[in-house]
Amino acid sequence: MHRMTIDLETYSDQDLGKFGVHKYVDSDFFEVLLLAYAIDDGPVTVCDLTEGTLTAPEDRKSRIPPEVVEMLYSPEYRKCAFNANFELTCLTSRNYFPDLPTRQWECDSVLARYNGFPTGLGVVAEALDLAEDKQKDKRGKALIQFFCKPCRATKANGGRTRNRPQDAPEKWQVFKEYNAQDVVTERAIRDELVKTGFLPTPMETDLYHLDRAINCLGIGIDMDLARNAIRLNSELTERLLNEARNLTGLENPNSPAQLKEWLRLNGHPVESLSKAAIEEMLQQPNLHPALKKVLHIRQQLGKSSVKKYEAMAGSICSDGRAHDLFMFYGARTGRWAGRNIQLQNLPRNYLPDLDEAREAVKQGDLDWLMMLYDNVPDVLSQLIRTALVPAPGHRFIVADFSAIEARVIAWIAGERWRQEAFAKGEDIYCASASQMFHVPVVKHGVNGHLRQRGKIAELALGYGGGIGALKAMGADKMGLSDTELQDIVSKWRKASPRIPELWNRIDETARRAIRNADEDKRYQVARGIYFSWKCGNLILHLPSGRVLVYRDARIGQNRFGGVAILYKGLDITHHWDELETYGGKLTENLIQAVARDCLAVAMLRLWRAGYRIVAHIHDEVVLDTPEGQGSLEDAIRIMTQNTTWNEGLLLNADGFEAPYYKKD
Repeated sequence: MHRMTIDLETYSDQDLGKFGVHKYVDSDFFEVLLLAYAIDDGPVTVCDLTEGTLTAPEDRKSRIPPEVVEMLYSPEYRKCAFNANFELTCLTSRNYFPDLPTRQWECDSVLARYNGFPTGLGVVAEALDLAEDKQKDKRGKALIQFFCKPCRATKANGGRTRNRPQDAPEKWQVFKEYNAQDVVTERAIRDELVKTGFLPTPMETDLYHLDRAINCLGIGIDMDLARNAIRLNSELTERLLNEARNLTGLENPNSPAQLKEWLRLNGHPVESLSKAAIEEMLQQPNLHPALKKVLHIRQQLGKSSVKKYEAMAGSICSDGRAHDLFMFYGARTGRWAGRNIQLQNLPRNYLPDLDEAREAVKQGDLDWLMMLYDNVPDVLSQLIRTALVPAPGHRFIVADFSAIEARVIAWIAGERWRQEAFAKGEDIYCASASQMFHVPVVKHGVNGHLRQRGKIAELALGYGGGIGALKAMGADKMGLSDTELQDIVSKWRKASPRIPELWNRIDETARRAIRNADEDKRYQVARGIYFSWKCGNLILHLPSGRVLVYRDARIGQNRFGGVAILYKGLDITHHWDELETYGGKLTENLIQAVARDCLAVAMLRLWRAGYRIVAHIHDEVVLDTPEGQGSLEDAIRIMTQNTTWNEGLLLNADGFEAPYYKKD
């Protein structure tokens, strides 16, 4: 089989980075400008698709040479591209080749991420010492800005809103050279990773194509709800600002600096206008009614965000659906990352009357809405989830793994009492508190007050965390002293000794693999989990057969002067730099990766059973299912089946069926 490495340069008036490739190609102005390709290790050919005259947009594909079209369809050519989903979506758009076989494609960006690199051609090339001159890279980005995006009409450019090849022939020639160079770089990256790294497992290949199918399918948006929410929010914001102006005399009462000064002059100096600070001020006795009203307005303005609704409105395509909401292998653990609407961080809903609230917003009467609810911005926020809707004649089946990370760590560590608690269907927070304090703990029953301590311990302490981790989960707001928090840490670790043992075993095994640097050895941890060493990289092998790669790993000094495991990765500023890790963090990577694999194999089974997945958020799947077909019980049955590599893991799931998405 031959390899065909491909790179496209395209034009659209839509923002690719903001709304995704489906919205980008959905535009009537979308077109492929350049198609560069190389066969195996041969020379690069650049097809200039702007040459010639078109009689209609649907004739654009006729500019692609017949021999290229033949290779695009031929199973004898494996098509490779860096972020192949972009090339595939462009080439399968309505004016090109909608029936193009997609299983013949492989993504070199996924290959790079699978091997511990970040996304981005330039970053990966630089990390592998394959990058071109950075100044050339900057000029390449400038050419993309010039030819691939709309431009501002000026007197100097004759009032045009788009730059075409004839407007700058010399720049166009350089742009074609950059297109060719991208193919060279992509091919070099793949060659290096195939030689020194790991290829994705067959399951990961299936998941990549499933991810593409989910993004192509998209999810329905209730645009009446979304548009009215945006409009009502705008009207309410103006009303609140006018009321605040009348009360304060400020030009802009939404300005933190102006409002702080006004509060100071009225005898209430504050350093912060955070949510917590305002709530604390509102608790003050004898607070003047005008001050209280202004603070309440500030609270509502702080909640008054409709960015999610705006993202929905911006992302929706001509089919009435939002696409490209998920990025495959977006995190080190293999978990998906959110895109566009960012479904992973939607506000929770707790309104008891979601149906009535939705209908009130869809009617669009602000006065009526304000009569029904004291805090309209909060209502709009809670309704964001409900703007996600199934296709006509369908309903959502939403199923969520129960306590999946707690189940996985109990299974891997072999903490028997935890597994027994899961087998009996017990509340893990109550069971943990009971184990910690040696008394029965029942939710809303005997010793029920201890459940909260069990809960924060479960959420904060599973990966080596201490007092700081408890505080990050809000434990300090429970009125507990550091001594009491330390007691929780000690009791939790004593109640589950096999979990700290797992942290230590993982840390010691990883260090041994790095120190020995022997590519012929496996360093066993547990249950098909082991470390190995390859080409200077620490490899964590998962039960599913997948690997996590820690690039250029070594034992060195951490920021506190202690000995630690160091490796290359993206830092918080998104620069490729040296990072540190330890047993607890490696355990977290491991557990989250296994939990991800459990969801992934469940998604494959659901899809093959005929369920159409339109979204997946953390450990939850959203299925767009015709009325009269499928059921929640059947979906849960499919999700909770064990496979060969997770036998003995006690899986459970729960969920609901509804005419819109929500947090049940």
